[in-house]
Amino acid sequence: MDRRTDIDGIDGIDGSGLDRGDFEGDDFESNDLESDDLESNDRLDEWDAVDRELDAAIESLADLDAELAYRQARSALRSLMERLDLTPRERSGLEPDLEGLAQMLDKLEDQRVQIAVFGAVSRGKSSLLNALLGRSVFETGPTHGVTQSSRSIHWTVPSSLGQVELVDTPGIDEVNGAARAALAREVGQASDLILFVVAGDMTQVECEALSQLREAGKPILLVLNKIDQFPEADRQAIYEKIRDDRVRELLSPDEIVMVAAAPLVAQVVQRPDGTIAADLQRGAPQVESLKLKILEVLAREGKALVALNSLLYAQAAGDRILSRKLALRDRSADRLIWNGTTAKAIAVAVNPVVVLDLVGGAAIDLATILALSRLYGIPMGQRGAIALMKTIAIGLGGLSAGEWIARLGLSALKGFLGLSTVATGGITTVPYLSIAATQAAIAGVSSYAIGQATKTYLANDASWGPDGPRAAIGRVLATLDEQSIVKRIEAELWAKLGRPAVPDPFGSR
Repeated sequence: MDRRTDIDGIDGIDGSGLDRGDFEGDDFESNDLESDDLESNDRLDEWDAVDRELDAAIESLADLDAELAYRQARSALRSLMERLDLTPRERSGLEPDLEGLAQMLDKLEDQRVQIAVFGAVSRGKSSLLNALLGRSVFETGPTHGVTQSSRSIHWTVPSSLGQVELVDTPGIDEVNGAARAALAREVGQASDLILFVVAGDMTQVECEALSQLREAGKPILLVLNKIDQFPEADRQAIYEKIRDDRVRELLSPDEIVMVAAAPLVAQVVQRPDGTIAADLQRGAPQVESLKLKILEVLAREGKALVALNSLLYAQAAGDRILSRKLALRDRSADRLIWNGTTAKAIAVAVNPVVVLDLVGGAAIDLATILALSRLYGIPMGQRGAIALMKTIAIGLGGLSAGEWIARLGLSALKGFLGLSTVATGGITTVPYLSIAATQAAIAGVSSYAIGQATKTYLANDASWGPDGPRAAIGRVLATLDEQSIVKRIEAELWAKLGRPAVPDPFGSR
């Protein structure tokens, strides 16, 4: 079916008050301006729906029972994974986020709580985990920084609490351990509960690390380990110093637990020569208070911890993924806009007829707007595209008016010179081409501005924002470098026409 653009109706359509409802149907077939790399046809509103679902699931954790909130979180994460729809190009660089999302969904499916142990080197983190497990699993020793990488193991707890996984991490202050510290942060992001282990008054590094973890919104238990090494009075003084000065703004007293994961106990031994001496040996772990605190937290909010942490991670990862998609889409949009700009410039340059010049240029602008709407996933028909173009033209103000006046005058002069070329034996060819280039540059700048304004509008989910179209378009105009755009248009124009650049008879612009 032959479909034609009703350009005569442009002035009869009110472009104010545009809304998504105007962009229904598609009764305009534009030239195919899309570049080959526009492989993703997903809709921005699908991302909005997923984001709203994640927000609703997070809010529900405070209002609904744990089981219902857990199911809602799992459903939201499944929806996010199903709607990613990433091209290979978009996936590049997002592998850690995608893998993390898959792991979070696995945790929700398995109802698995992950507890990570953090702290500086030689604070007894591995010994603490061994004490909780009731057997020696994690390597311990006097060597500074024994734990070289994270390691996890299943911890048997009452079945009603689900599955629990304990994770050991390298020391956060390990010398030359930037990679291990980064690994520890990654494990911390994925963990649902953090045991932050200290063995005395806290250092500045420990205080900063704890503050960073708290900012990340992680539930934390501060574990004061090795209390067996301090006299009772000193032990209490250290506890009060930490409670009142170090973590007063970060943790409540109820979140501080004192333990001795591998206490040294003096035992009387008889030496071969018959003398009696005291020998320090490892005694039974004193971690019952911590174990009870962990089980209490798991019983009270275990599922909520997993659900909340999974949703927070999914929200952050989803934002990063969407940001990359929009960045790639932004570059694709710029290519579309430039394709439309050069197409309009060439059409104006080679067309000597005034009416066809104006109508053809408007048709190309409409085609660019429609191509951009498809790129950003916002359906738009001819009527909506014309209305949007009129709104943008009003916002462009002097630029649009100047373009039409200049093009009308130059078109008439170009047409006269074109007719004179044959009569003069080609003498008027050079002035004709120079005027054509000038007219094309004017049309191209206007088309480029229309494209950039359209991109701004569509990238903001078909909205001009609170300041309205004039302010938004004004900000777009403020970023345009007309001189560089004109030079680029002229260079491409002469290249495509297969001619060297012709001097401008009107002087430099």
